[in-house]
Amino acid sequence: MNAATSPDHAQALARTARQADVVRALGAVLPPANLLYTLEDTVPYECDGLTAYRERPLAVALPETEEQVAAVLRTCHALKVPVVARGAGTGLSGGAMPHAMGVTLSLARFNQILHIDPLAQTAVVQAGVRNLAISEAAAPYGLYYAPDPSSQIACTIGGNVAENSGGVHCLKYGLTVHNILKVRGFTVEGEPITFGGEALDQPGLDLLAVLIGSEGMLAVAMEVTVKLVPKPQLARCIMASFDDVRKAGDAVASVIAAGIIPAGLEMMDKPMTAAVEDFVHAGYDLNAEAILLCESDGTPEEVEEEIGRMSEVLRQAGATAISVSKDEAERLRFWSGRKNAFPASGRISPDYMCMDSTIPRKRLADILLAIAEMEKKYQLRCANVFHAGDGNLHPLILFDANDPDQLHRCELFGADILETSVAMGGTVTGEHGVGVEKLNSMCVQFSAEEREQMFGVKRAFDPHGLLNPGKVIPTLNRCAEYGKMLVRAGKLSHPDLPRF
Repeated sequence: MNAATSPDHAQALARTARQADVVRALGAVLPPANLLYTLEDTVPYECDGLTAYRERPLAVALPETEEQVAAVLRTCHALKVPVVARGAGTGLSGGAMPHAMGVTLSLARFNQILHIDPLAQTAVVQAGVRNLAISEAAAPYGLYYAPDPSSQIACTIGGNVAENSGGVHCLKYGLTVHNILKVRGFTVEGEPITFGGEALDQPGLDLLAVLIGSEGMLAVAMEVTVKLVPKPQLARCIMASFDDVRKAGDAVASVIAAGIIPAGLEMMDKPMTAAVEDFVHAGYDLNAEAILLCESDGTPEEVEEEIGRMSEVLRQAGATAISVSKDEAERLRFWSGRKNAFPASGRISPDYMCMDSTIPRKRLADILLAIAEMEKKYQLRCANVFHAGDGNLHPLILFDANDPDQLHRCELFGADILETSVAMGGTVTGEHGVGVEKLNSMCVQFSAEEREQMFGVKRAFDPHGLLNPGKVIPTLNRCAEYGKMLVRAGKLSHPDLPRF
């Protein structure tokens, strides 16, 4: 077989022909400057924040009007071409990774805040508006948008809707799903569709909650109505040090058991605090095995009383040192370390894979000790930071993607964390989504019957499977192959988890 008759050559020819058809069709509905298809122009879109997996699309559409978005969707639907909607590309599970035979639909140019209603405490924004920009625009009215992912300076509200993002204050104020009233967008056929409404409840099924967290598989979000909340009069943050991760984990459970719901309750282990402190100089205790950040907000009287109660609980739980922010500048400095955990990790490793499982709060110490054993097993470092208050873990596995063996060990390490989390009563994702990263782990958590129900919802919205295909829900064949791989590797799943 020569190169001209090889399967790879045939696939390349088929891709080139398909690309020509797609570009020709989209060129009829988009100006030339709004359509990218050359190698140089499409490479920047080949991955999101999960850089270990990459793919180039046939083309990237950059519409500027909703009419153009609808036209792109209608065109792709007529050609049966997959479409992957993309915002800022900050996602960490490969949810915005392109389809090799599809079109990436960039919504970056839909970045306008359309209306702020200070009386109703709502804002209507386009999908490409940055998370932090909403709070900046609402600040003159004494309001802000509560969900605050660490990437809030860059991530878009459309992406937050797709992944049901959280943030360091999600314990008290909720995830994206708790802070959205309405989403308006388009179906895969380019037809307008609205989920939710401006009232507190809508008749019929709650399809808004189905859309939020669906990772772009059901519809393309264009306009989002968000809830705003009053800025608290005062906020103060406790930084508590622990000489043992089990004491720190138990302290988290003790705070919640005491009837306290902090505005934020975050935890970092020693490797993470070292990386962060070297990066932003937040004033973290480098001798501590783990630190907790516990925030209280409200009126000055409420904050003083809650800070006192939390400090007492933390002392009884074994805190070796407690610092309370004296002013707003120091509070922001405490949080700057937590907010910069991911870029800080990027300074000490060529690559990292950020996991996103959840577990019951009472198992925090157990999972940290298990991860420490996995570091030895897979011979890779792992720094841990997470939303401790709601048990949402973010272990960052450090590796070099240029080394195929390290990438393979990293994937096994991540799968082990997720499977162990499920075995402890948790789930494979909290706020980063499944994307391509956790497809195999979905086989572990959900049975074939449960996965088929998920596909049923997908088919109801997208019968031909064109919106962000090949992600989130693993097929029966994929799960069967994953099960065989585990057997070959001598790694069987926990006996109480679904079999393949």
